[in-house]
Amino acid sequence: MDRNLALEFIRVTEAGAIAAAAWMGRGNGKKADKAAVDEMRDRFNQINFTGKVVIGEGAKDKASQLYTGEIVGRGGNPKMDIAIDPLEATDSVAYGRTNALSVIVTGAKGSLLTGPDTYMDKIAVGAEGSKVIDLDAPPSVNIQKVAKAKGKKVSEITVVALDRPRHEKLIKQIRLAGARVRLITDGDIAGGIVTCMPDSGIDMLMGIGASAEAVLAAAPIKILGGQLLARFKPRNKKDEADIKKAGHKNINRVFNAESLAKGKQLTFTATGVIDGPLLRGVLFNRQRIITHSLVIRGKSGTVRYIEAHHNRMPNRKFCPL
Repeated sequence: MDRNLALEFIRVTEAGAIAAAAWMGRGNGKKADKAAVDEMRDRFNQINFTGKVVIGEGAKDKASQLYTGEIVGRGGNPKMDIAIDPLEATDSVAYGRTNALSVIVTGAKGSLLTGPDTYMDKIAVGAEGSKVIDLDAPPSVNIQKVAKAKGKKVSEITVVALDRPRHEKLIKQIRLAGARVRLITDGDIAGGIVTCMPDSGIDMLMGIGASAEAVLAAAPIKILGGQLLARFKPRNKKDEADIKKAGHKNINRVFNAESLAKGKQLTFTATGVIDGPLLRGVLFNRQRIITHSLVIRGKSGTVRYIEAHHNRMPNRKFCPL
């Protein structure tokens, strides 16, 4: 991955984050999401490359989405796979909560898992616990093994999970195991990645979340030495059919970080929309807009935090003011 191209992708997530942040707390997640999508599509199409969205949100008939199968860029080489979430945690932006990102993962053609917009069961850990987790093991067993690998007491382990009715049993099991639970309203990409950051206070992520977010988290987790295990969790017969149509005949297959995001020609790019455990959000000042981004490159393993100051352009189409 060319470093200059990686910087171009930062500009894409910055544009998406600024566009979405302008709608923070206005109660309209669809407009926030559409603003991010429109800006990111426009920026992508100014870059000299050919990108194919292999996993994202929505389908071709949903025009506001960067849909799975969409081709972006000005054409020519390099040809790349793209996993994308223009606005992860749409409701967080709509209602002024925490932890929202604009996120892209890119890789060489054929490197990223292709799949429909559905759900996956997931478990993620940092480097110390990367060899001991098992998606088929009870939560208590995984927690005990990770605690031992990290040299911690079980009572010192913190597991992050989405605060959803579907996780009531899981949350009860984590508590019965003796671990602590950190519930989040949205944003399991950040929740997975911070397991790889020693000062985050998060040891594990567990639960069911969107399939695109599994790929988007897998790339940085892999580069940082951690592990993410995931398996499709279809909601209905249509999901099952869509998964098989995408080429996954064995719905029960367990994917690891490497099978979700293959090789080293990977980049992870994210810009914060609202403050969260991974990044600060967009700040609007009188003369400037300040963004906070994270770029991780697979080939070098480099982690870069970038604070950018943008001149305000009040006539930009994404600004509702």
